[in-house]
Amino acid sequence: MSRAVLLPHAPSSVSTARRRLCSDLRDAGLDSARVNDAALVMSELLSNALRHASPLPDPFPPDCIEAAWSVGTDDGDGWLEIAVTDGGAATLPRIARPSASALGGRGLEIVAHLAAKWGTEVDGGVTTVWAVLEVAMEDVAEAPVLDEPETARA
Repeated sequence: MSRAVLLPHAPSSVSTARRRLCSDLRDAGLDSARVNDAALVMSELLSNALRHASPLPDPFPPDCIEAAWSVGTDDGDGWLEIAVTDGGAATLPRIARPSASALGGRGLEIVAHLAAKWGTEVDGGVTTVWAVLEVAMEDVAEAPVLDEPETARA
């Protein structure tokens, strides 16, 4: 199962992506704890992209970012990859070390805690931040095939 969705570079895109991700993962039979973890990871990655990065460059539609997710198996292990692609920022995403009283700056630390691994890829003017979560094999075997990439309205 995989899906890629173009979303407006707007705060409302976070809830749109979360709803679609959760619906797909529930339809695929993933347990509710893993669906909740995935929703949190998606929220953090998208929020960071909206706060710190530019929209995707041409030839993408104007003022968009992309959210994508995929469930599969590799060497007998189940996995769920969540990725957000944007137009990049002045610096690469990194785990911050905020003070105890800081109101933000903990998003990628949360992602790193929930994910088996995470990282950043830069290709020209496009940056993708991704995270891979482990999932139960019995969930992956039932995952449906989804449509081609689409554009969503937030």
